[in-house]
Amino acid sequence: MTRQLKGRMGRSYRSDARCNVLAVAVLVALGHAAAWAQDSDTAAPFMLGAVTVVGQRVQVGEVGEDQVGSVVTRKDMQSFNRDNVGDALDLLSGVSISTNSRNEKSISVRGFDSRQVPLFIDGIPVYVPYDGYVDFNRFSTADLAAIQVAKGFSSVAYGANTLGGAINLISRKPVKQFEGDASAGLGSGHERQMSANVGTNQGTWYLQAGASYRQSDSFPLSSDFRPTATEDGGMRNNASSKDSKLSFKVGLTPNVRDEYAVSYYKQDGEKGQPPSTDPAAARYWKWPYWDKESLYFVSRTALGDSEVLKLRLYHDRYANEVDSYTNDSYTTLKTSGSGSVGTGRSIYNDSTNGGSVELESFRLNAHTLRLVSHYKVDEHKELDARGSINATFKDALVSFAAEDSIVLDPRLTLSFGAARHQLRPDTVFSVGNAYSLPGNKTANDAQAGLFYAWSDAARLYATIARKTRLPTLKDRYSQRLGTFIENPALGPEQSLNYEIGYQGSPWSGSKAEAAIFYSDISDKIQSVANVAPNRSQMQNVGQVRASGLELGLRGQVAAWLELGGNYTFTDLENVSAPTVRLTDVPRHKITAHALLRPMAQFDLIAFAEYNSSRWVSNTLALPGFTTLNLKAAYKPAWDVTLETGVTNLTDKNYALADGFPSAGRMWFANLNYQF
Repeated sequence: MTRQLKGRMGRSYRSDARCNVLAVAVLVALGHAAAWAQDSDTAAPFMLGAVTVVGQRVQVGEVGEDQVGSVVTRKDMQSFNRDNVGDALDLLSGVSISTNSRNEKSISVRGFDSRQVPLFIDGIPVYVPYDGYVDFNRFSTADLAAIQVAKGFSSVAYGANTLGGAINLISRKPVKQFEGDASAGLGSGHERQMSANVGTNQGTWYLQAGASYRQSDSFPLSSDFRPTATEDGGMRNNASSKDSKLSFKVGLTPNVRDEYAVSYYKQDGEKGQPPSTDPAAARYWKWPYWDKESLYFVSRTALGDSEVLKLRLYHDRYANEVDSYTNDSYTTLKTSGSGSVGTGRSIYNDSTNGGSVELESFRLNAHTLRLVSHYKVDEHKELDARGSINATFKDALVSFAAEDSIVLDPRLTLSFGAARHQLRPDTVFSVGNAYSLPGNKTANDAQAGLFYAWSDAARLYATIARKTRLPTLKDRYSQRLGTFIENPALGPEQSLNYEIGYQGSPWSGSKAEAAIFYSDISDKIQSVANVAPNRSQMQNVGQVRASGLELGLRGQVAAWLELGGNYTFTDLENVSAPTVRLTDVPRHKITAHALLRPMAQFDLIAFAEYNSSRWVSNTLALPGFTTLNLKAAYKPAWDVTLETGVTNLTDKNYALADGFPSAGRMWFANLNYQF
């Protein structure tokens, strides 16, 4: 977004906003599509990787929905071409996406960021151990069966730090003796992508493998973008990216009740980082690698007729480097300062090792009892250009939890949960700094939910959850290039989350959702300025209230037409500092999509999204925007799909963060084959 847009809250902006709202209102009136179903799609979820509150029963092979709008299916991802996890999550109510200062795609769920609503793969926590963040652009959806999003109220089986919920990526599991798919595509900015997945299920064992590759030289800016000293328009400067991913899973199913699976993932990425369009804020960075390698073991073992033992073991390795240059020629590294920063290269080598044990019991009449224990170790290492260690930080995290689902009568279920987490600092070392090892930190969670089946097609629920987030290594120890004082004694954030809601099917094949939510967040970790001369510190000083409304409706209204849409209203209040803005979350978000099927082999899909204005700093609000995507898909045979489309059809000039304009009009074309 150019500097000319800063603070533009006057008459021209209000007129533009009214036009945006009107455009979306028309689309909502016309309706939007439920997820477009490719009839040949057979990707099944790996149910050992699903995490649900035990009080919410689901059929075998289905992914249970913990809260309103909580599942993105594979058909959703395919229909709307959501090739990375961030874009896929944006389909849901209550979720908004943004861009952080490192130009990484970030998400917010009801006002909670990704450190407070952490990411999981098959129930295993995934994040950079140092700061708790992930770049959602780096995670492909090519090998996923579904994405679960629990909001506010989430199972204790996730473990610690689910202050506002949890995001769980569920991998695939083959159901046929031989199955798979492949795709290839091209797009604007010399984008090229390809993926392939194959699987076999032989009854007592199965095998699933996948590979994906995506590369882009840049992306086009809107023709309405006004050039600045650091961005000349046209194709975005320093916006190349390349990502590849390999996934492999082998499983044993000796009988219908037991299952054992080992998964291996390898992600390799590299990217340029576009500089801010504001010359005063521009940074000239490149990431020569952003890599992740993982090994997971997940199992389910029946212990007699009444108990089931579930085990998760995991090892994650994260390695990344960012190189800082003096200008946009990207030839001379910045060498001021000391340590790794002084070399112009910041090199991280992080790892996580851990596991969980879960015992589920049906022994007591009308009860489903779950006992869970978690243990993991996070380690962060900072290296200099010679490979020497400049800093090492290590934590251990231990959790114990219990959850009970009680069937009060055939239509009424009550769920209770409680957990205790303890953070145990293990190693604190940084060249040039004297640290003493801080003491342990504890946090307690508790929750309850009541679920009532009003009819076979409607369910009402009410939940309350007291959740916590323990501080990251960066929260406690980072001096942020000498501008902050570390705070090893930092305590956990706390939130009390309330929700009432409805889920139902007003007519056959439809889906309706409604939820009212309220969260009271205390001890929020925020920066406090001038703790020492010209230096700030992270402290537990924040109190925030988040409240809102979510509505959704989707379904087929004719043999040739599917319609639907969702709306989110989010109100954030900074109680402890009313004059300080809470950023990156629009007050209103609407999505609308429509599927027209004039003949059996041909689909036309329209998708529109409206975001109201959002504060991105204490003094700047970026204007709201509406985008429209169109896509045509043709199936010359049941197993082949040809598709082409345009995103941001109107070439809207908009931004999710100050200084980082989003892509203008882009085209794509794909060929998909399924067997």
